[in-house]
Amino acid sequence: MATGDLALDEAQGATPTRKRVINDFSINVATVNGSGSQSANSVLLKSIFGMGVPVSGKNLFPSNIAGLPTWYTIRASRDGYVARRRDAEVLVALNADTARQDALALPAGGVAIYEESLNLKQYRDDVAFYPVPLDKITAAICPEAKLRKLVRNMVYVGVVAELLTIDLSVVESGLHKQFAKKPKVFELNFGAVKAGYDYAKDKFTKQDPYFIERMDKTAGKIIVDGNAACGMGALFAGVTVVAWYPITPSTSVVEATTDLLKKFRVTPEGKATFAVVQAEDELAAIGMVLGAGWAGARSMTATSGPGISLMAEFAGLGYYAEIPGVIFDVQRTGPSTGLPTRTSQADLLSTAFLSHGDTKHIVLLPGSVRECFEFGYAAFDLAEQIQTPVFVLSDLDLGMNNWMSDPFAYPDKPLNRGKVLSAEDLDRLGGFARYKDVDGDGVGYRTLPGTRHSKAAYFTRGTGHTESAAYSERPEDYVAGMERLARKFENARKLVPGPVTVRNGSSKIGILAYGSSDFAITESMDLIRQQYGRDVDYMRIRAYPFAHEIHDFVASHERVYVVEQDRDAQLASLLKLDLPAEQVTKLRSILHFNGLPIDAQTVTEEFAAREGLEGISPTHVEDVEVHEGAVAS
Repeated sequence: MATGDLALDEAQGATPTRKRVINDFSINVATVNGSGSQSANSVLLKSIFGMGVPVSGKNLFPSNIAGLPTWYTIRASRDGYVARRRDAEVLVALNADTARQDALALPAGGVAIYEESLNLKQYRDDVAFYPVPLDKITAAICPEAKLRKLVRNMVYVGVVAELLTIDLSVVESGLHKQFAKKPKVFELNFGAVKAGYDYAKDKFTKQDPYFIERMDKTAGKIIVDGNAACGMGALFAGVTVVAWYPITPSTSVVEATTDLLKKFRVTPEGKATFAVVQAEDELAAIGMVLGAGWAGARSMTATSGPGISLMAEFAGLGYYAEIPGVIFDVQRTGPSTGLPTRTSQADLLSTAFLSHGDTKHIVLLPGSVRECFEFGYAAFDLAEQIQTPVFVLSDLDLGMNNWMSDPFAYPDKPLNRGKVLSAEDLDRLGGFARYKDVDGDGVGYRTLPGTRHSKAAYFTRGTGHTESAAYSERPEDYVAGMERLARKFENARKLVPGPVTVRNGSSKIGILAYGSSDFAITESMDLIRQQYGRDVDYMRIRAYPFAHEIHDFVASHERVYVVEQDRDAQLASLLKLDLPAEQVTKLRSILHFNGLPIDAQTVTEEFAAREGLEGISPTHVEDVEVHEGAVAS
């Protein structure tokens, strides 16, 4: 047997029996931006998924084009948790600039798989090290030097598969799907996987406790990112006009929507029945959206925080002139450029009140990729029912990362176009007043341009107007119009998606949150129960204006923690504006705003500190024998 490091058990004076960790750990792949590792990481993630193990992937990438450090974490969780874990137990180190730091970040007993020239085993003696000559292996199987950078990544997929006991046939199947139309590319990449697999099998004796074993918890599931799900929702909603300006992390919302439109929104002759326009900036984009919405098209744009800022004046026009449109905001960190490739929930307040004057917008808050699809669909109905711009707030974590989900349900209801009058309606009514509240819900009736009736026309203006859409600066007309808009917004509480009560038992303590924070919080609730023997109630908010059930939830608890991913407690601030004064003092904030996706352990520790709790973290392990041996060097 080749010489090398002593087995960890022997080095630490332990017995040969180790605690085996099955399907419950994270892998951190450390590379550089532009190295082509995305395909390899996707294959690795989908291979674990193919083993029936619940899995999620997080891409932490820099904002420049190439050269800076990139990390991709893959979490396997036999319990189905998909939030980011704060620490990763298995490291694949390929970036010389961060290799030492990445190795030192491993927990004791962790695993480092690395390019052998990095010599990571010099830094600590409590980690299992597996040095791999990636460059030598790649050169041997890939004669073309230009392709070696990409093929090299597939070598580590094979090494990881062998060391974690991932079935090689599952990896092969995943590669087949990824390169279905490129058989030569498949052969080259699978050859690299096989070379890495064979090297690890021949050279290494397993020194670590981490294993992937088959389960049956992914049957019928899909893997998709939130941006693609939003695009699918928009397609099903009947969107025909998309105007946008590229910005990370929202660009793929429009790319996904465009691909679907090209496939499903063309005539038999191949003529497009839609328009996708890349505008010169975000101002022009939302202007086009509102123009199309006024004309009767279902229209949308997608952007992030800086784009939202630029859209403020047009958003106010849409609110006051009452024009439908949908704006997807995939949130990232700010202010200014901030950390443009990091996640955040810091656009909530600015979006809810976007524009000047007394403006309030409807905001949908999806908490999963399934809800990205469902709210992507529902937003268009709401925009036309309520005749106003509707914002869908996702975030970079939910939008750009891979999530496991149940398949999306096919919509079973017809599109709701709201209060649109036809020529026949006008014949029956004899006319209409565009901004008159006929039904007491604050929403007037409208006609669409081109309606062939002498009474169909009306003025649309962003200045003061009467209920008949005539220009007016009379104070009483302005007050009447603004009070009607407030009434309309209040009525929207009953139309937007209601909150989800995850648990509401006998606990005196509650948690409120929204969006992608949900995954960390549901896991944290289990940790709080396991570590401290405490139950906590939890309600997830899904829209603004807030439903009255949220008021009831706060009223029924002594303390309510508002968990959110921003510095200034924006959700808590919005709740304080909405709740009765006597309930406001119950709110406490747990804030996470470092740009990384929120994790359960951070929530748990902050909650415990605020509640004065002490406890011991649980472990998920199983006693089995791991044989002693040497790691080849």
